[in-house]
Amino acid sequence: MESLSKTRLIEPVIRFVAVIASDEAVRVWAYRCIEERWGEIADKSPPMPFHAGGYYTGQMGEGLVKTLVAIREPIDPVGLADWKTQTNLWEREAAATVNKSTARPLNLDPGYITQAKLVLATVKDRDHRIYLKDGIFGEITLTYVGKQWVHHRWTYPDYRTEEVFAFAMNCRDRLRSHLIETGAFRLGKRE
Repeated sequence: MESLSKTRLIEPVIRFVAVIASDEAVRVWAYRCIEERWGEIADKSPPMPFHAGGYYTGQMGEGLVKTLVAIREPIDPVGLADWKTQTNLWEREAAATVNKSTARPLNLDPGYITQAKLVLATVKDRDHRIYLKDGIFGEITLTYVGKQWVHHRWTYPDYRTEEVFAFAMNCRDRLRSHLIETGAFRLGKRE
């Protein structure tokens, strides 16, 4: 008799958002917006200069700063595309209400962290990205291997930093504590 494949439990993830803006008031607005609509921010990276080779300068201006913020409550990863759609709406809201002098005062990039990977949502298609829905793609940006975070050939330089690795590790550790407390581990080896 043939063995049938069975779906397995999907572990919850830690949802995070990369908040990029040159104006501190816009970043504070974004943090408040995220907390009011998605829940308490539990982890926050230090502010990091964001350059991206000048790609965003025309729309967003000079002196961009990026901060990663993670939501306290673990969540099902199925909503990644919807999270990106929502953050795109928040970007437009910021442009219309918080800072009208810049074409794009805010860039929000949501993603999630599991025990094994950091995943980003994006509207840009590339060879290493998987289509999710509604014009949104997913990318495995970092992988947890050998007790450390490693990047890939496609990983943006700003995700290859010690600050991002430390942020991801804090989120991973918090997720593992949650999984242990709730017994929500998938079947298989725990490391």
